[in-house]
Amino acid sequence: MNKSISCGDSHSVAIISDGTLKCWGNNQRKQCDPVYKSFTCVIDVACGGYHSVALLSNGTIECWGDNTQNQCDPVYKTFSNITSVACGKLHSIALRSDGTIECWGNNYWNQCDVVYKTFNNIISVTCGTHHSVAIKRDGTIECWGSNTSNQCDLVYRTFTNIISVACGIFHSVAVRSDGTVECWGDNTSNQCDKVYKTFTGVIDVACGAGYSVALKSDGTLECWGNNSGNQCDPVYKTFTNIISVACGAYHSVALKSDGTIECWGDNRSDQCNPVYKSFTNIISVDCGIFYSVALLSDGTIECWGNNNLNQCDSVYKLFTGIKLPQINFLLK
Repeated sequence: MNKSISCGDSHSVAIISDGTLKCWGNNQRKQCDPVYKSFTCVIDVACGGYHSVALLSNGTIECWGDNTQNQCDPVYKTFSNITSVACGKLHSIALRSDGTIECWGNNYWNQCDVVYKTFNNIISVTCGTHHSVAIKRDGTIECWGSNTSNQCDLVYRTFTNIISVACGIFHSVAVRSDGTVECWGDNTSNQCDKVYKTFTGVIDVACGAGYSVALKSDGTLECWGNNSGNQCDPVYKTFTNIISVACGAYHSVALKSDGTIECWGDNRSDQCNPVYKSFTNIISVDCGIFYSVALLSDGTIECWGNNNLNQCDSVYKLFTGIKLPQINFLLK
């Protein structure tokens, strides 16, 4: 599903209903360079660490922000028939309608290793910090990029019937059609603790810096991995009627079917400032490293958390008419 809002490390981008964009937050590396104001007919957007990629309705893309690692290498201007985009910290991936992909940006960790040119029948792609995972039409996956912490351990080749994937910094989680999950990569913070093998009824998953959150078909959650900032505080076990979840570095936000949200984890930068309890009519959420953004049904947004780089600059309160995504309620 194409996104209406996306968060980078410390900047955010929102699609307006007329196909233009709004951008706010850190601009030290041109993340919010006014060039974005010239883009029209935008239908999807993804943010990397310090750059962003917009998909246009004609299947082409635009890219702006930091280019010190070739994140905005003009090669992207040659791409066509693109249907979705995803960003890692310093690289980006575009999925074509024919099931092939393009990759550009930093290649120090093999994020853009030409092996990706051999992939076909891809239906979705997700990026971690320096690695990527693609789901194929047959339910298998491909993984490439950094393998410093076993992010691309070949165990992934044994997985089948995969329907969704989420990537953290050094680990990934895949959801099977039967509601079970697989996890691989770094396990130094118990990101891949085998507790995940006990989960059933999982329909979606999100990953933080060293932990993961799984959404179950009954609207409850499972959380495992690093708990140094209370990311997996058992409070999550009290939440019900959850329909989606997003993770920052050390905090998470869960959207409930009544349009309210729950937030838990590290609060040292106000990521879980109780102001979120006053928000209603929310239809989607996304998280940056230390902040979060919520889209409301009236096309406005709320933002809370760290504001040291203007991530939550009050300019966002001026935005209206933000594109409302098609809602696909996951609860059974």
